[in-house]
Amino acid sequence: MYAIVYKADGFPVCRQIPGVTPDPVVTWSSEDAAKTFISAKGGEGEYQPLQLTDDAMDGLARARGCPVESITFDPYPG
Repeated sequence: MYAIVYKADGFPVCRQIPGVTPDPVVTWSSEDAAKTFISAKGGEGEYQPLQLTDDAMDGLARARGCPVESITFDPYPG
């Protein structure tokens, strides 16, 4: 599973869902799928795919300023 994050600060692409806090992190099933999405939006300079490992999850939590246990996911396409 992969997320897409800003290269500058590691903040993930999220989806706003009313009543859900923090916003769920959008995920892709493969690195190729994430790269295709980034490319389709012209975001190669700003974004990169990130494989969701334990270390990556800790980084997402730091970037978002929330405990790792509070992070939820929303697969793309949803």
